[in-house]
Amino acid sequence: MSADLVVQRPEGLYCPPGDFYIDPWRPVARAVITHAHSDHARYGNGHYLAAAPAEGVLRARLGEIALQTLPYGEAVQHHGVTVSLHPAGHVLGSAQVRLEHGGQVWVASGDYKVAPDPTCAPFEPVRCDVFITESTFGLPIYRWCPDEELFADINAWWARNVEHGRASVLACYSFGKAQRVLAGVDPSIGPIIVHGAVKPLNEAYGAAGVALPDTRMVTEVTDKADLRRCLVVCPPSAVGSTWLRRFGDAQTAFASGWMQVRGNRRRGGYDRGFVLSDHADWPGLHEAIAATGAQRVIVTHGSAAAMVRYLGEKGLQAEAFETEYGDDVVEADVQAGEGG
Repeated sequence: MSADLVVQRPEGLYCPPGDFYIDPWRPVARAVITHAHSDHARYGNGHYLAAAPAEGVLRARLGEIALQTLPYGEAVQHHGVTVSLHPAGHVLGSAQVRLEHGGQVWVASGDYKVAPDPTCAPFEPVRCDVFITESTFGLPIYRWCPDEELFADINAWWARNVEHGRASVLACYSFGKAQRVLAGVDPSIGPIIVHGAVKPLNEAYGAAGVALPDTRMVTEVTDKADLRRCLVVCPPSAVGSTWLRRFGDAQTAFASGWMQVRGNRRRGGYDRGFVLSDHADWPGLHEAIAATGAQRVIVTHGSAAAMVRYLGEKGLQAEAFETEYGDDVVEADVQAGEGG
Protein backbone atom coordinates (compact mmCIF):
# COMPACT_ATOMS: atom_id res chain seq x y z
CA MET A 1 0.00 0.00 0.00
CA SER A 2 1.31 3.46 -0.89
CA ALA A 3 2.42 5.75 1.91
CA ASP A 4 0.21 8.73 2.71
CA LEU A 5 1.03 11.93 0.85
CA VAL A 6 0.10 14.09 3.85
CA VAL A 7 0.75 13.27 7.50
CA GLN A 8 0.57 15.15 10.78
CA ARG A 9 3.69 16.56 12.38
CA PRO A 10 4.09 18.98 15.31
CA GLU A 11 4.81 21.76 12.80
CA GLY A 12 1.72 21.05 10.71
CA LEU A 13 0.51 19.00 7.76
CA TYR A 14 3.56 17.50 6.05
CA CYS A 15 4.12 15.94 2.63
CA PRO A 16 6.92 13.36 3.18
CA PRO A 17 7.97 12.74 -0.43
CA GLY A 18 7.93 16.46 -1.23
CA ASP A 19 9.49 17.56 2.08
CA PHE A 20 7.19 20.56 2.49
CA TYR A 21 4.28 21.60 4.68
CA ILE A 22 0.78 22.87 3.94
CA ASP A 23 -0.30 25.83 6.14
CA PRO A 24 2.18 25.00 8.93
CA TRP A 25 1.60 26.50 12.36
CA ARG A 26 5.31 26.37 13.30
CA PRO A 27 8.10 27.89 11.15
CA VAL A 28 9.40 25.48 8.50
CA ALA A 29 11.74 25.66 5.50
CA ARG A 30 9.07 25.27 2.79
CA ALA A 31 5.37 26.05 3.12
CA VAL A 32 2.49 25.84 0.66
CA ILE A 33 -0.15 28.35 1.79
CA THR A 34 -3.84 27.89 0.99
CA HIS A 35 -4.84 31.46 1.91
CA ALA A 36 -3.81 34.50 3.91
CA HIS A 37 -5.92 34.15 7.07
CA SER A 38 -3.59 34.13 10.06
CA ASP A 39 -4.38 30.60 11.22
CA HIS A 40 -3.18 29.33 7.82
CA ALA A 41 -0.49 31.85 6.81
CA ARG A 42 2.02 32.54 9.55
CA TYR A 43 5.23 34.51 9.57
CA GLY A 44 8.64 32.84 9.84
CA ASN A 45 8.72 30.22 7.08
CA GLY A 46 11.75 30.07 4.81
CA HIS A 47 9.88 29.85 1.51
CA TYR A 48 6.21 30.33 0.66
CA LEU A 49 4.24 29.00 -2.31
CA ALA A 50 0.74 30.41 -2.87
CA ALA A 51 -1.76 31.09 -5.65
CA ALA A 52 -0.95 34.18 -7.72
CA PRO A 53 -4.09 36.16 -6.70
CA ALA A 54 -3.04 35.84 -3.03
CA GLU A 55 0.20 37.79 -3.46
CA GLY A 56 -1.16 41.21 -2.50
CA VAL A 57 -3.03 40.10 0.60
CA LEU A 58 -0.17 37.86 1.77
CA ARG A 59 2.33 40.70 1.47
CA ALA A 60 -0.10 43.10 3.18
CA ARG A 61 -0.31 40.72 6.12
CA LEU A 62 3.16 39.17 6.32
CA GLY A 63 5.39 41.86 4.83
CA GLU A 64 8.63 40.86 3.15
CA ILE A 65 8.60 37.08 2.66
CA ALA A 66 10.23 34.75 0.14
CA LEU A 67 7.07 34.19 -1.88
CA GLN A 68 6.67 32.13 -5.03
CA THR A 69 3.27 32.34 -6.74
CA LEU A 70 1.57 29.94 -9.09
CA PRO A 71 -1.40 30.65 -11.38
CA TYR A 72 -4.45 28.52 -10.65
CA GLY A 73 -4.20 25.17 -12.41
CA GLU A 74 -0.50 25.43 -13.27
CA ALA A 75 1.67 22.60 -11.91
CA VAL A 76 5.19 22.52 -10.51
CA GLN A 77 7.33 19.52 -9.61
CA HIS A 78 9.09 19.31 -6.26
CA HIS A 79 11.05 16.19 -5.33
CA GLY A 80 8.87 14.21 -7.71
CA VAL A 81 5.57 15.51 -6.30
CA THR A 82 3.36 17.38 -8.76
CA VAL A 83 1.81 20.37 -6.98
CA SER A 84 -0.97 22.56 -8.36
CA LEU A 85 -3.32 25.11 -6.78
CA HIS A 86 -7.05 25.36 -7.53
CA PRO A 87 -9.67 27.94 -6.48
CA ALA A 88 -11.26 27.34 -3.07
CA GLY A 89 -13.84 30.16 -3.21
CA HIS A 90 -13.04 31.21 0.38
CA VAL A 91 -11.32 34.60 0.00
CA LEU A 92 -9.13 36.34 -2.58
CA GLY A 93 -6.32 33.96 -3.59
CA SER A 94 -7.59 31.00 -1.58
CA ALA A 95 -6.53 27.67 -3.02
CA GLN A 96 -6.87 23.94 -2.69
CA VAL A 97 -3.54 22.11 -2.92
CA ARG A 98 -3.48 19.16 -5.32
CA LEU A 99 -0.64 16.67 -4.82
CA GLU A 100 0.15 13.82 -7.20
CA HIS A 101 2.84 11.22 -6.50
CA GLY A 102 3.24 7.46 -6.81
CA GLY A 103 -0.13 7.00 -8.51
CA GLN A 104 -2.04 8.84 -5.78
CA VAL A 105 -3.85 12.19 -5.91
CA TRP A 106 -4.54 14.07 -2.68
CA VAL A 107 -6.24 17.45 -2.30
CA ALA A 108 -5.93 19.63 0.80
CA SER A 109 -8.77 22.11 0.64
CA GLY A 110 -7.72 24.72 3.19
CA ASP A 111 -10.93 26.65 3.89
CA TYR A 112 -13.56 26.85 1.17
CA LYS A 113 -17.10 27.77 0.24
CA VAL A 114 -19.19 26.74 -2.74
CA ALA A 115 -21.58 29.73 -2.74
CA PRO A 116 -20.89 32.44 -5.37
CA ASP A 117 -18.78 35.40 -4.29
CA PRO A 118 -17.86 38.33 -6.58
CA THR A 119 -14.64 39.00 -4.65
CA CYS A 120 -12.81 35.73 -5.41
CA ALA A 121 -12.58 32.90 -7.93
CA PRO A 122 -15.32 30.26 -7.46
CA PHE A 123 -14.65 26.89 -5.83
CA GLU A 124 -13.42 24.33 -8.33
CA PRO A 125 -14.00 20.63 -7.52
CA VAL A 126 -10.81 18.61 -8.02
CA ARG A 127 -11.05 14.85 -8.47
CA CYS A 128 -8.83 12.95 -6.06
CA ASP A 129 -8.33 9.75 -4.07
CA VAL A 130 -8.08 11.51 -0.70
CA PHE A 131 -9.70 14.84 0.20
CA ILE A 132 -8.64 16.84 3.27
CA THR A 133 -11.65 18.98 4.14
CA GLU A 134 -12.38 21.70 6.66
CA SER A 135 -15.51 21.37 8.80
CA THR A 136 -15.88 24.79 10.43
CA PHE A 137 -19.66 24.65 10.04
CA GLY A 138 -19.97 20.88 9.76
CA LEU A 139 -23.32 20.47 11.52
CA PRO A 140 -26.79 20.24 9.91
CA ILE A 141 -27.95 23.46 11.61
CA TYR A 142 -25.66 25.52 9.38
CA ARG A 143 -27.45 26.37 6.13
CA TRP A 144 -26.88 29.74 4.47
CA CYS A 145 -29.55 31.75 2.72
CA PRO A 146 -28.83 33.22 -0.74
CA ASP A 147 -26.73 36.40 -0.81
CA GLU A 148 -29.55 38.35 -2.47
CA GLU A 149 -31.76 37.82 0.60
CA LEU A 150 -28.94 38.52 3.03
CA PHE A 151 -27.82 41.77 1.43
CA ALA A 152 -31.43 42.91 1.05
CA ASP A 153 -31.65 42.57 4.85
CA ILE A 154 -28.38 44.43 5.43
CA ASN A 155 -29.38 47.24 3.05
CA ALA A 156 -32.82 47.55 4.68
CA TRP A 157 -31.21 47.76 8.14
CA TRP A 158 -28.79 50.45 6.95
CA ALA A 159 -31.58 52.43 5.24
CA ARG A 160 -33.75 52.35 8.40
CA ASN A 161 -30.85 53.62 10.47
CA VAL A 162 -30.30 56.46 7.97
CA GLU A 163 -33.96 57.46 8.42
CA HIS A 164 -33.36 57.65 12.18
CA GLY A 165 -30.10 59.59 11.82
CA ARG A 166 -27.91 56.79 13.14
CA ALA A 167 -24.71 55.24 11.84
CA SER A 168 -24.79 51.53 10.95
CA VAL A 169 -21.73 49.74 12.31
CA LEU A 170 -21.18 46.34 10.73
CA ALA A 171 -18.45 44.30 12.41
CA CYS A 172 -16.81 41.59 10.36
CA TYR A 173 -13.36 40.16 9.77
CA SER A 174 -11.10 42.66 7.96
CA PHE A 175 -9.87 40.22 5.30
CA GLY A 176 -12.43 38.47 3.11
CA LYS A 177 -15.64 39.22 4.96
CA ALA A 178 -15.27 43.01 4.84
CA GLN A 179 -14.67 42.99 1.09
CA ARG A 180 -17.59 40.65 0.50
CA VAL A 181 -19.83 43.00 2.51
CA LEU A 182 -18.61 46.00 0.52
CA ALA A 183 -19.25 44.21 -2.77
CA GLY A 184 -22.79 43.29 -1.70
CA VAL A 185 -24.22 46.45 -0.15
CA ASP A 186 -25.98 49.31 -1.98
CA PRO A 187 -23.63 52.34 -1.85
CA SER A 188 -26.44 54.68 -2.90
CA ILE A 189 -27.89 54.46 0.64
CA GLY A 190 -25.11 56.57 2.13
CA PRO A 191 -21.36 57.00 2.59
CA ILE A 192 -19.22 54.00 3.54
CA ILE A 193 -16.48 54.34 6.14
CA VAL A 194 -13.89 51.64 6.77
CA HIS A 195 -11.61 51.04 9.73
CA GLY A 196 -7.85 51.35 9.28
CA ALA A 197 -7.50 47.56 9.50
CA VAL A 198 -9.77 47.14 6.45
CA LYS A 199 -8.23 49.74 4.13
CA PRO A 200 -4.97 47.94 3.16
CA LEU A 201 -6.88 44.75 2.38
CA ASN A 202 -9.30 46.73 0.19
CA GLU A 203 -6.30 48.14 -1.65
CA ALA A 204 -4.91 44.65 -2.23
CA TYR A 205 -8.29 43.54 -3.59
CA GLY A 206 -8.41 46.58 -5.88
CA ALA A 207 -4.92 45.84 -7.16
CA ALA A 208 -6.10 42.30 -7.95
CA GLY A 209 -8.95 43.69 -10.07
CA VAL A 210 -11.81 43.21 -7.59
CA ALA A 211 -14.35 46.04 -7.88
CA LEU A 212 -15.37 47.58 -4.55
CA PRO A 213 -17.36 50.78 -3.87
CA ASP A 214 -15.68 54.00 -2.80
CA THR A 215 -14.95 54.15 0.92
CA ARG A 216 -13.51 56.72 3.32
CA MET A 217 -11.60 56.71 6.55
CA VAL A 218 -13.39 58.51 9.38
CA THR A 219 -10.59 61.12 9.40
CA GLU A 220 -11.55 62.00 5.82
CA VAL A 221 -15.15 62.90 6.73
CA THR A 222 -15.66 66.66 6.58
CA ASP A 223 -19.45 66.82 6.97
CA LYS A 224 -20.49 65.53 10.40
CA ALA A 225 -23.95 64.74 8.99
CA ASP A 226 -22.32 61.90 7.06
CA LEU A 227 -21.49 60.21 10.37
CA ARG A 228 -25.23 59.88 11.06
CA ARG A 229 -26.06 58.05 7.83
CA CYS A 230 -22.95 56.06 7.04
CA LEU A 231 -22.23 52.35 6.97
CA VAL A 232 -19.12 51.59 9.05
CA VAL A 233 -17.23 48.40 8.21
CA CYS A 234 -14.80 47.46 10.97
CA PRO A 235 -13.29 44.46 12.77
CA PRO A 236 -15.14 43.22 15.89
CA SER A 237 -12.36 44.52 18.14
CA ALA A 238 -13.24 48.09 17.12
CA VAL A 239 -16.81 47.83 18.41
CA GLY A 240 -15.74 48.05 22.03
CA SER A 241 -13.11 50.73 21.41
CA THR A 242 -13.04 54.49 21.80
CA TRP A 243 -12.78 54.73 17.99
CA LEU A 244 -16.50 53.98 17.76
CA ARG A 245 -17.56 56.89 19.96
CA ARG A 246 -17.20 59.41 17.15
CA PHE A 247 -20.25 57.84 15.47
CA GLY A 248 -22.53 58.68 18.39
CA ASP A 249 -25.75 56.69 18.82
CA ALA A 250 -24.92 53.95 16.32
CA GLN A 251 -26.60 50.63 15.65
CA THR A 252 -24.20 47.68 15.68
CA ALA A 253 -24.34 44.38 13.84
CA PHE A 254 -22.07 41.39 13.38
CA ALA A 255 -21.71 39.43 10.12
CA SER A 256 -20.66 35.81 10.62
CA GLY A 257 -21.80 32.25 10.11
CA TRP A 258 -21.87 31.98 13.90
CA MET A 259 -24.94 34.24 13.87
CA GLN A 260 -26.91 31.15 12.81
CA VAL A 261 -26.89 30.17 16.49
CA ARG A 262 -29.24 32.12 18.72
CA GLY A 263 -27.43 33.68 21.65
CA ASN A 264 -24.18 34.56 19.87
CA ARG A 265 -25.45 38.02 18.98
CA ARG A 266 -26.56 38.66 22.56
CA ARG A 267 -23.24 37.49 24.00
CA GLY A 268 -21.41 39.93 21.74
CA GLY A 269 -23.74 42.78 22.64
CA TYR A 270 -24.77 43.48 19.04
CA ASP A 271 -28.13 44.94 17.98
CA ARG A 272 -28.30 42.69 14.91
CA GLY A 273 -26.67 39.56 13.57
CA PHE A 274 -26.34 38.73 9.87
CA VAL A 275 -25.55 35.15 8.84
CA LEU A 276 -22.72 35.63 6.35
CA SER A 277 -19.91 33.10 6.10
CA ASP A 278 -16.84 32.56 3.95
CA HIS A 279 -17.04 28.83 4.68
CA ALA A 280 -19.25 26.12 3.20
CA ASP A 281 -22.42 25.28 5.11
CA TRP A 282 -23.51 21.69 5.82
CA PRO A 283 -24.98 21.05 2.33
CA GLY A 284 -22.03 22.82 0.72
CA LEU A 285 -19.47 20.66 2.51
CA HIS A 286 -21.15 17.48 1.32
CA GLU A 287 -21.60 18.82 -2.21
CA ALA A 288 -17.87 19.59 -2.35
CA ILE A 289 -16.81 16.24 -0.87
CA ALA A 290 -19.01 14.29 -3.28
CA ALA A 291 -17.68 16.25 -6.27
CA THR A 292 -14.11 15.12 -5.56
CA GLY A 293 -15.04 11.44 -5.92
CA ALA A 294 -12.68 10.71 -3.00
CA GLN A 295 -13.31 7.49 -1.10
CA ARG A 296 -11.15 8.63 1.82
CA VAL A 297 -11.82 11.94 3.56
CA ILE A 298 -9.74 13.55 6.30
CA VAL A 299 -11.42 16.28 8.36
CA THR A 300 -9.22 19.01 9.81
CA HIS A 301 -11.14 21.37 12.10
CA GLY A 302 -14.49 22.60 13.30
CA SER A 303 -17.11 19.93 13.91
CA ALA A 304 -14.67 17.18 12.93
CA ALA A 305 -16.07 14.34 15.04
CA ALA A 306 -19.63 14.83 13.77
CA MET A 307 -18.44 15.05 10.17
CA VAL A 308 -16.27 11.92 10.45
CA ARG A 309 -19.18 9.98 11.92
CA TYR A 310 -21.60 11.15 9.21
CA LEU A 311 -19.19 10.37 6.36
CA GLY A 312 -18.51 6.94 7.81
CA GLU A 313 -22.23 6.22 7.84
CA LYS A 314 -22.28 7.17 4.14
CA GLY A 315 -19.70 4.48 3.42
CA LEU A 316 -16.60 6.64 3.09
CA GLN A 317 -13.32 6.02 4.88
CA ALA A 318 -13.23 9.05 7.19
CA GLU A 319 -10.84 10.23 9.87
CA ALA A 320 -9.64 13.49 11.43
CA PHE A 321 -6.36 15.38 11.65
CA GLU A 322 -5.68 17.42 14.79
CA THR A 323 -4.68 20.89 13.62
CA GLU A 324 -4.35 24.41 14.96
CA TYR A 325 -6.61 25.85 12.28
CA GLY A 326 -9.57 27.80 13.46
CA ASP A 327 -8.01 28.86 16.77
CA ASP A 328 -8.94 32.43 15.91
CA VAL A 329 -12.14 31.28 14.29
CA VAL A 330 -13.88 30.10 17.39
CA GLU A 331 -15.63 33.41 17.77
CA ALA A 332 -18.42 31.63 19.56
CA ASP A 333 -17.88 34.42 22.06
CA VAL A 334 -18.25 36.61 18.99
CA GLN A 335 -15.37 38.90 19.74
CA ALA A 336 -12.72 38.84 17.04
CA GLY A 337 -11.09 36.30 14.83
CA GLU A 338 -10.61 34.74 11.49
CA GLY A 339 -13.15 33.44 9.08
CA GLY A 340 -16.68 32.63 10.21
